[in-house]
Amino acid sequence: MSKIIELKNVNKWFDKFQALKDVNLEVNQQEKIVICGPSGSGKSTLIRCINRLEEHQKGEIIVDGKEISANTKDIEKIRAEVGMVFQQFNLFPHLSILDNCTLAPIWVKKMPKKQAEELAMQNLERVQIADQAKKFPGQLSGGQQQRSALARALCMEPKIMLFDEPTSALDPEMIKEVLDSMVDLAKAGMTMIVVTHEMGFAKEVADNMIFMDEGKIVEKAKTKDFFDNPKSDRTKLFLSQIL
Repeated sequence: MSKIIELKNVNKWFDKFQALKDVNLEVNQQEKIVICGPSGSGKSTLIRCINRLEEHQKGEIIVDGKEISANTKDIEKIRAEVGMVFQQFNLFPHLSILDNCTLAPIWVKKMPKKQAEELAMQNLERVQIADQAKKFPGQLSGGQQQRSALARALCMEPKIMLFDEPTSALDPEMIKEVLDSMVDLAKAGMTMIVVTHEMGFAKEVADNMIFMDEGKIVEKAKTKDFFDNPKSDRTKLFLSQIL
């Protein structure tokens, strides 16, 4: 398997606060990684640096062979290859679900409208909400909105999908429908990095687990080893609190 994401000694500060400290990570094509850890440990900052929603100040981030830095000219190209689903759904409330999904392919990829709509319907079908295409975000449940956001990201036909606590804003009964769509995506071979506390999902999907604390990767291990035999005391404590 070839590497598709590489982080080398990545450091990130917000003013004087250091959010990431010498983070090193390699992700292979089709690999599924789940990142867990306490609030404020740098998990979201890490994945937001991968598609340059946050700028790192030191170190290297290479996505699909291209380094991401202040002078990366084709940041839009990299973002087109890296889909992202956020905690809050970030849908445009004044656009239908279908229009939310076709906006980026039409504007960024210059895709003809008809083709973009066909692609959008395929992806809405994929996450099982094609029947909601003409509705507006406010008319949908939280779970349906999050699946719409997933379909929208897939419409850019990304090579990598990043998820930033995609179920944390949802009611418990809606969490499963979103996780089921993510499981399907994982099975289809998508490269995924998921920040989540949903450990059942992690056990089912992740090839590798990462535990972060205070801006550092404390432990990275194969999923079974991570749960059965965590090495670091900090990881053991965290798992004992959430499992």
